[in-house]
Amino acid sequence: MSIPIEKLLEINNLSSGYDGVPIVRNVSLTISSGEILGVIGRNGVGKTTLVETIVGSLPCSVGEIFFSGTNITDKSPNFRALLGFGYVPQGRGLFAKLTVEENLRMGENISKERDNIEFNKLYEFFPILSDRRGQKAGTLSGGEQQMLAIGRALRGNPRLLVLDEPSEGIQPNIVYQIGELIRNLNSEIGLTVLLIEQNIRLILETVKRCLVVEKGEIVSTLKSEALKDSKTISSYLSI
Repeated sequence: MSIPIEKLLEINNLSSGYDGVPIVRNVSLTISSGEILGVIGRNGVGKTTLVETIVGSLPCSVGEIFFSGTNITDKSPNFRALLGFGYVPQGRGLFAKLTVEENLRMGENISKERDNIEFNKLYEFFPILSDRRGQKAGTLSGGEQQMLAIGRALRGNPRLLVLDEPSEGIQPNIVYQIGELIRNLNSEIGLTVLLIEQNIRLILETVKRCLVVEKGEIVSTLKSEALKDSKTISSYLSI
C-alpha cells in the first residue's frame, strides 16, 4: 500500500500587492513534503511579492494559505517560522559585523518545537563556513555569504526552506555548488524547498516541477521533459 504524500504548503486563490495595487493575482499552488518546487519568471512579474506573502511579510488581500493543514493566512512571519518556515531573502539579510558563527546562532531560536541542526552537521554541508567561523560576515565573498544565509535558516531545522534568487550576484561555479547543496539537503534530511530563481542552470539541475509566473499569475507548470529543455525555460525568462 502506498503512503500518501503530505501536502506541506497549500495556497488557494491568493492575491496581494502594495498600497491597494494588486501584484499577485489568484495564485493557487501546493508543495508536497520532500519536494523541490521551482518558480521562474522575468523581473518585475511578482515573484518576490509572492514570496513575501507566503512567508507573512506582506498580507494577502484575498485567498488562504495552509501549512501542514493549519490555516496561516493571517499569521505573522514569526508564527510561520515557529511552524517550520525557513526563509533566505533576496540580498541575504546577514549581519555584516557579526562573525559567521554568530550569524548561524541567530537562527537558533526560530523553532521551539524542533531541535536545532547541530553545528557539526551544518559545517558538513558548508565546509567553507567551518574555516571562516570566526570571520566577519561582511568580509565573505558573495557565494560564501549566500551559503551562510542558507546555513542560518537551516540552524532552526525548518520543514520548508524558501529561497528567493539564491544565484543573484554569484559566480557560476558557486551557483553549481548551491544547486548541489539544495539536492543534498533534500535527499539527506528530506528538506522541502521552494526555489524562486531566474538562473536556468540552477533550475534545470535542481527541480522536478516548476511554475511560471507572468504578470502576477501562474501561467504554466513545467515537468519532466519540459524541464530538460533549456530553450523552453529561456522562453519564459527572455524579454
